[in-house]
Formats: sequence, structure tokens, C-alpha cells
Amino acid sequence: MPKVKMRLLSWNVNGIRAAEKKGLVGWIVKEDPDILCLQETKARPEQLSDDLLNINGYKSYFSSSVVKKGYSGVAIYTKEKPVKVEHGFGIPKFDDEGRIIIAEYKKFVLINIYYPNGKAREERLKYKMDFYDAFLNYAENLKSNDKKLVICGDVNTAHKEIDLARPKENEKVSGFLPIEREWLDKFFSHGYHDTFRMFNQEPEQYTWWDQVTFARDRNVGWRIDYFFVSDNFKKNIKDAFILQEVMGSDHCPVGIEMEV
Repeated sequence: MPKVKMRLLSWNVNGIRAAEKKGLVGWIVKEDPDILCLQETKARPEQLSDDLLNINGYKSYFSSSVVKKGYSGVAIYTKEKPVKVEHGFGIPKFDDEGRIIIAEYKKFVLINIYYPNGKAREERLKYKMDFYDAFLNYAENLKSNDKKLVICGDVNTAHKEIDLARPKENEKVSGFLPIEREWLDKFFSHGYHDTFRMFNQEPEQYTWWDQVTFARDRNVGWRIDYFFVSDNFKKNIKDAFILQEVMGSDHCPVGIEMEV
């Protein structure tokens, strides 16, 4: 059978209802991705407009926080209906924050995650690191069952110095702490790949900018949004990119093109 080309996009929208007011639905229709993953939706499905719930040609799935309103949340818009959809790792303290959607397709499993931010306090950094480990265990279990994995989302950590504008100034800031970067090293050592760096080794390629300091105007940013793939799916990835010109959030979308 001939291979099918697919285009996947991922975007932390910093509030799906705010993004709707800035033209999110029109942008989705124009971009026409096969699958779109959103993070930090900050809403439950019953709070969303019919325009957001029923975009022509797409099925939509949402995970929302049960511990706090207007917090966290992820969504998937997909043209092809998944074989099944799950909303967590099976660990309540992580699943209850609405950070996880897993969509299984015939040829691959897509994991869309809004990973925790560790900046607030020491307890949240520990939560973030525990979440990372739970995620890796979950992914490894899928891989051990011969599943091919595509993982995307706001990982909330820049991996290397090239991945943020001011590495020296941020060595003691969550998002670029040695413990967080070492975890990414560990993750990659298990046979996962940063798709963007498969195709682009250039500096100044960022996906998040601090709004308070108008950092985007000067491109003083961080690359913390990723598409990862497991070893057994690496050859399927044909391109990876950042849509840095797309406005509407403090993050910009990232994407991949693949064949299945």
C-alpha cells in the first residue's frame, strides 16, 4: 500500500477561549493539519463554543483539570478517528490535572502532554520530575508492546544551551536546571528523538517568549515545545519545523510531516 503523508501541529495556546477570540478556528481551517494537539487550554468542554467543539472535518477530544478550574488542559483535533483515546497514565495525582491525552491510531500512538512547570516552588519541581518519570515508564511500556510513538507538547524544559537565548542567566531557573536537562538526556538515551534537531541545528529557534518583558520582539526565547518520536518511527519523519510567525499565545506552534 502507498504511504500516507500526514502533517501534525502542536501549540500551547495559553487559553483556548482567548485563542478563539484571536482567530484560532480560522487558523486551523487555513493550516488544515491532519492532527492538531493543543496544550494549556484552561477550559472544560462544556465551557467551549460550538465553533470550537465542532470544527468541520475534525473529531475533538479534551482532557481537563478536575482539581482547579481554568487550569492546564489539553486537546486533540483529528481528521482520522483514533482506535482509542485515553486521558492519563493511570496515576490520579498526574491524571487529575488534565495534562494528558493518548490517541492510538493503527500505525502509531500519539501522546499529547502539557508537562508541569517547576518554577513556582520546590514541591512543583518535584511533581514535575515525578511526572517526567511516570511519563517515561508509560512510554516504555507502550514501546515494549511494539507501539510506535509520536509525543508532543509543552515540555517546559530547554534541553541544551542552543535552545534558549540566555543559558548562563537561567542555569538556576526551572526549565533549564541541570536535573531537568539530565532527565531529557536520560529520555533520549532510551531511544527517543527530538524531531526538530533531526532537521535543524541552527540557534535562535524558539517556541516561547516571556510576555511581560516583550521578549518576542527581540527573539529572547526558549525552545520548550517539542515533537519526539521513538526509534522505531524515526524513519517515518520527513520534516520538523517551528511556525515562529504565528501569534496569539506566548508560545508558537511546532510541527512535523510524516509518512505512515
